[in-house]
Amino acid sequence: MRPLIFALMFLTPGLLHAAESLIDSSSPLETIGTEFGLADGPSWDGSGSLYVPDVKGGKLFRYWPNQKKMTVVLKDAGRISATYFNNGRLYLSDNGNAGIARLNGKEKIGILSFDGEKPKNAPRPNDLVVDHHGGIYVTLTREGQVAYISPAGKKTLAVKQCVSPNGIAISPDEKTLYVAAYRPKEIWAYDIVEPGKTARGRVLATMDDGPALGADGMTVDRAGNVYCAGATDVWIWSPSGKLLHKIACPTRPINCAFGDGDMQSLYITGFGGLYRQRMKITGRSPNPPTTKELASKNANRPSTLIPSEINASLDVEYARYGDRRLLMDVFKPTKPAPALRRCIVVVHGGGWLKGDKTKFRALAVELAKRGYVTAAIEYRLGGEALFPAGIYDCNAAVRYLRANAKSLGIDPDNIGAVGGSAGGHLVGLMATGHDVSGLQGDGGNPNVSSKLQAAIVMAGPMEMITGSVADRSRNQPKVSNSNKWLGKTIDEAPDLYRLADAHVHISEGDSPILFMVGEHDKPERNAPSRKKLKSHGIFSDVNIYKDGKHGCWNRHPWFKEMAGDMDAFFREQLR
Repeated sequence: MRPLIFALMFLTPGLLHAAESLIDSSSPLETIGTEFGLADGPSWDGSGSLYVPDVKGGKLFRYWPNQKKMTVVLKDAGRISATYFNNGRLYLSDNGNAGIARLNGKEKIGILSFDGEKPKNAPRPNDLVVDHHGGIYVTLTREGQVAYISPAGKKTLAVKQCVSPNGIAISPDEKTLYVAAYRPKEIWAYDIVEPGKTARGRVLATMDDGPALGADGMTVDRAGNVYCAGATDVWIWSPSGKLLHKIACPTRPINCAFGDGDMQSLYITGFGGLYRQRMKITGRSPNPPTTKELASKNANRPSTLIPSEINASLDVEYARYGDRRLLMDVFKPTKPAPALRRCIVVVHGGGWLKGDKTKFRALAVELAKRGYVTAAIEYRLGGEALFPAGIYDCNAAVRYLRANAKSLGIDPDNIGAVGGSAGGHLVGLMATGHDVSGLQGDGGNPNVSSKLQAAIVMAGPMEMITGSVADRSRNQPKVSNSNKWLGKTIDEAPDLYRLADAHVHISEGDSPILFMVGEHDKPERNAPSRKKLKSHGIFSDVNIYKDGKHGCWNRHPWFKEMAGDMDAFFREQLR
């Protein structure tokens, strides 16, 4: 179908700067589909499609953006008011049947029924959100409560009293629960004491757009900004409650969720159907499946299963810049070690503009199984903050790990890093720019060193002022990722590119670097850096993998071999 395009309404002058940092103004709001009785709570499945319930039509739709195709998953879905995909499973707020369900193929499977509590007047679940443990928070609007269903199926009350709770969302670090109070049009924030238990709430923000009712469905982006559908607009607030922007919609919005492969599209459901607004900032990807039951059956992809011998601490804050909290996932062997463990920072790729820490989950777990403490980190992407923000974050992660080495059980003198593609460039820059003040930032622990003891660069560029990155910046400026990440071309800001150039910063005392690359992924890419490292007496080598293409480190049959080579290198270099 051909999308219908709506121009965004003009921006309120006081919100212009904030809006420019969030909204992709080059892509107006577009209508994706109108074949709904009333489209409600959407959810991205992390692998190519968006689920959209039709609460009035009694159907469950699935939209595939790459094919621009809309299909019906369940023709007789009943009154589903919201969906939420996490941990490899789609959860349904089965409002019509007074329960919570999950989707199994094309079948609804009940998780919990509220019928037994008040048979004649059972609570009707409205909106829901699922934490990384698999626990479900759900609003019970008529009862003025928020219920929590534990992964074991036990129901408790997370919020006992709230006026007409409707939309619900959880902060990226899972420390705050957000609830939209529909009638007073207030956004409430509750501190999460433990899964399913909250402290007394506070009003974060209020919609002040007149008498029309409407604090409805909610979501958050990776920076923790809070989005809520109102009477005419989707409102966006910072984590501290500052209004950042309002997205005007052609019909009344009902709910919203991030989606698409880069998680940079905000999908909005409403009375007119399904809309999409491209954003500069990305949303939160679903947490990958962690259990054997839900682990991917894709033979080409390594499993994200977290085995019992590995302890996972997800969404750990490692740095903070005002409202922005940077998070890492820490994986640690449960078996006691005779000595402090070596630590590996895992840095994802994505052209500096997309991707997140979950994309290298399998690698982080695999290295933890081999005895390391691993930390898969997020960092600010180019749409959220230009360079040097991303490298500030990477170095802050090392400082955090070193400063907290005792509690984490790691050796502060044996910290390495591995990254792929753009993540490889960042790791290379961490390895050679540890003594460059302009790359450190103020993300915490300022008196702690960010120096690595060993680094692995997988198919990432070391050079920025020369080589392919510089050539693309000049010759293909509109498609150059570096131009978008640094905000300028190399000829406009040569000193900025020089600061981002890992090759330039190579000097005596840098950490050893192993380069890993597929046979068909330009193995010659970092030959100048290998030569320069060796000229300074620093160990450097390259491993080339037969038939490997870009990204082979995250695919079979290369995954195990490359993990084994990483293990061998780190054991040699991290003593």
